Amino acid sequence: MTSTASKAPQRADARKNIEKITRAAVECLGRDPDASLGQIAQTAGVGRVTLYGHFPSRELLVEAALVRALADGDEVLETVDLTCEPRQALRSLIEASWQLTAQASTILQAAQATMSPARIHDLHAKPEQRVNDLIRRGQAEGAFRTDLPADWLASTMHHVMKGAAADITAARLDRSNAAHFIAEVILSAYAPPTNQGD
Repeated sequence: MTSTASKAPQRADARKNIEKITRAAVECLGRDPDASLGQIAQTAGVGRVTLYGHFPSRELLVEAALVRALADGDEVLETVDLTCEPRQALRSLIEASWQLTAQASTILQAAQATMSPARIHDLHAKPEQRVNDLIRRGQAEGAFRTDLPADWLASTMHHVMKGAAADITAARLDRSNAAHFIAEVILSAYAPPTNQGD
């Protein structure tokens, strides 16, 4: 008969393996969106049977990797001061978000190949809310245009970041310039038109 004490280490080992596999998935998919489950298992230092025991499908593992990447990114974004003047706060957020977007771009590619758009959107709800809240504050304070919805402005920023990541991959943009270029384009796009408030 198995005792409760003997089950506890198994649960701890399972948690440790899940952590190792998830971290390995972030690492492997961060390099190659088509990384195989075998490659991920090898990077994690576990057998394929162990990997499949915790993640029976590629979709589940890719989702776990995306969730982990977003959680890691959220820890970074929580340190960004968004209480200062809205344009400066947006610049700081873009600089921090850009690094995370660049790092997670191939993980997102893997997610788009296996997960539904609705699920991916749901997982991005918190970072999207952070951007939307800042834009709405900027609109209320007259720093950002109010003739376009905050959701649309936030979506524009997202697309510019994705475009920058694609340009870097295609060697059309130097990575060191990306954050500055994105910030300048977005801040210009968000600027109130001269007739705002008339």
